[in-house]
Amino acid sequence: MPIDYAHLKQRHFPPVRQTLTADHCILYALALGAGDDALSDSALAFTYEGHAGGLRVLPTQAVVLGHPGLWIREPDVELDWKNVLHGEQRLRVHKPFPVGGVVVGTNRVARLTDKGAGRGAVMVMERTLADEQGAVLATLEQVNFCRGDGGYTAARGGQPSDEPLAPLAPTPEGRAPDAVFEQFIRPDAALLYRLLADKNPLHVDPAVAQSVGFERPILHGLASYGIACRAVLRHFAEDDPTRLIEFDTRFSAPVYPGETLRVEMWQGTDDEQPGRIRFRASVVERGKVVLTHGQALLAVV
Repeated sequence: MPIDYAHLKQRHFPPVRQTLTADHCILYALALGAGDDALSDSALAFTYEGHAGGLRVLPTQAVVLGHPGLWIREPDVELDWKNVLHGEQRLRVHKPFPVGGVVVGTNRVARLTDKGAGRGAVMVMERTLADEQGAVLATLEQVNFCRGDGGYTAARGGQPSDEPLAPLAPTPEGRAPDAVFEQFIRPDAALLYRLLADKNPLHVDPAVAQSVGFERPILHGLASYGIACRAVLRHFAEDDPTRLIEFDTRFSAPVYPGETLRVEMWQGTDDEQPGRIRFRASVVERGKVVLTHGQALLAVV
């Protein structure tokens, strides 16, 4: 059945309450490879609760908090879920995340755009994360490309189609990066990352991965996203996660555990907002670009 615009836009998602602990923050950092240089102060700041400066929380941990689960597989949704790709991720940080305490996630389908029969649809999931007192910590927008669901407007008798999000700016061309960061992806990286939120079998089950065209299970795109954030913080913010304000990217290809992720970063031009960083990421072994249109915004100190 064609997707039902009105049903998806009005669909109720129960609030997701989650207790954030030091162990949860450390597991997230370890899943992104932060423990590879285990004795360095940079690693210990995110992986040791007894760190002299206090345990730091990577702001991209927002993507695994308040997660609604695999709701797109529920019968009422009527999405061709096997053909849904996570196309972009956008994050706005309003307050630093606490090491301990309750985080409440509120999810909704914010936009649904019909690109036409045979061209798919675009669905934007919005998530607001707040503390137990209601103070907003972060806002996330997850852009999903629903490749098998285009043409719902005509098929359902002229249902609405929302305006898409403003496009992300392209990565700089013809200019050497100002900084480069490389991270080896542990063979068990996806097995660790899935314990945090996303248990899609695509990332663990070889049969499922092969059924949708991958040679083996792939790393979560949001794990690559988190590694790119580590790179930006390392090179431009002295590993201070409280300086991150925005972090956006587009996913262009999968990463396999056991590969090496290379993140290239550029400081913004003079006519851009101060603290603007552009980035892209590629797999070293295959020379394949996997993150494009990356942009971060850091508080200037």
